Amino acid sequence: MNGMPGRPDPAFSRRTLIGAGIGAAVLAAGGVGSANASDSAPASAAASGSTRTPAQHRAVAFLAAATDAYPDHGPIRLAQSYADQAGLFSTAFTYDNALAILALLAVRTADARRRAVSLGDALLYAQTHDPVHADGRLRQGYNVGPYTFYDGSRQPDGFVRADGTVNVGSQFGFTGTAVGDMAWAGIALGALARRTGERRFLRGAVRIGEWVERNGRTDEPLGGYKFGVDGGDQKLPFTSTEHNTDLVCLFGRLARLTGDRVWWERRVRAREFVLKMWEPDRGFFYTGTNDGVTINTSPIPEDTQTWTHLALDSRAHARSLDWAARELAVLDHAERRNSTVPAGQSYDGVTFSSASLLADEDAPIADSQPKPDRNGVWFEGTAHLALALRARHGRGDEAHARRLIDSIERAQELLGGAQTVGGRALPARAGVVSASSPLDTGFGFGYYPYRHVGATAWYLMAAKRFNPLRVGAGG
Repeated sequence: MNGMPGRPDPAFSRRTLIGAGIGAAVLAAGGVGSANASDSAPASAAASGSTRTPAQHRAVAFLAAATDAYPDHGPIRLAQSYADQAGLFSTAFTYDNALAILALLAVRTADARRRAVSLGDALLYAQTHDPVHADGRLRQGYNVGPYTFYDGSRQPDGFVRADGTVNVGSQFGFTGTAVGDMAWAGIALGALARRTGERRFLRGAVRIGEWVERNGRTDEPLGGYKFGVDGGDQKLPFTSTEHNTDLVCLFGRLARLTGDRVWWERRVRAREFVLKMWEPDRGFFYTGTNDGVTINTSPIPEDTQTWTHLALDSRAHARSLDWAARELAVLDHAERRNSTVPAGQSYDGVTFSSASLLADEDAPIADSQPKPDRNGVWFEGTAHLALALRARHGRGDEAHARRLIDSIERAQELLGGAQTVGGRALPARAGVVSASSPLDTGFGFGYYPYRHVGATAWYLMAAKRFNPLRVGAGG
């Protein structure tokens, strides 16, 4: 896939493919349903602390269902990232599973902790049972259950194959290793190490950090850590603000957990790259660089505004939240041209990037995909923003965060009805869809109204006021 000028090649975005020679993932729109009004109570207000609201309870039930989708394929399991209707079959993304671990730790119940430990052990298993590599890497995605691919070929295995190796997601090309995915896995394992005291999780997190140091560190003028490797183990040339933000947390956490000051030096390197991406006149962070020399100035993504605040907690850069809340704000409703929101409903939040607001509403997002809604709400990013506003705790931030969380809870209540994982019906009104309507990210892929582990996990963390990018989180 060819890249567009001024930004990293979309084929290598964290949420798209970093395999070798494979086309874009299939995430066709559809599957949007509305709950019968007589069967559903109003969405609950967000809450924090040890009390779990009904909406939070249903979100946890979705994470459990996504993890247990293939009970006949062994006890070592990762969660399927999207409902079956998304067309990615049994794909389990490393990033989504790291988020699920962190969200389950935020819930603070014995069952949630048990599930978090189980997912952490599955990531450790993947790290030590890769079919090709023995260097501590994790792949972008794995298959966790059997299915028949679009060309009629069968994929018969679960997460663990008969020979004991893990089932890498090769059908869609999810075979590469991105620094951001690795960082999130390391953050999750570090949180487990801190919560449980189990050394195996710390060892796994350290292996991830060392892999990033060996494969990502660059001495290019802008510095920082580069993107990772593709499925052929070739290093990718891009450097991402998002990835280096993740590393600020990972390296800081490893410094505290190990007592080894080398991690502080590595954290400083990642942080310095992030700060070089700051646009002081307009108050936002750029997305990164293609070549290590020139900063990409467009598009501007949402997560580089919210994650930077969660990781840096910097007053000098807190305006990035105002930029995201103002410049990426959207309101989706049935009267929108390409909206798939049912009549009588509306959702507010933020979209993925500045380019999402300029998407061509006459053209499909990708081949065989629907046309985008410029006002489609990206619920994962909306949850990032809600959590970051709560962390900033400025005037009006809590009220704004609560409005965003209410919108997410309405989406969980009313969107994505009759969806399944592993062919099994999901619990009623459980799991947040990734987007209210099809939206074009501007990075070569889209989000659609399918229940999603990542969006659900971020919702839980926002509702519980759990900042996963704070160095001390997880205790």
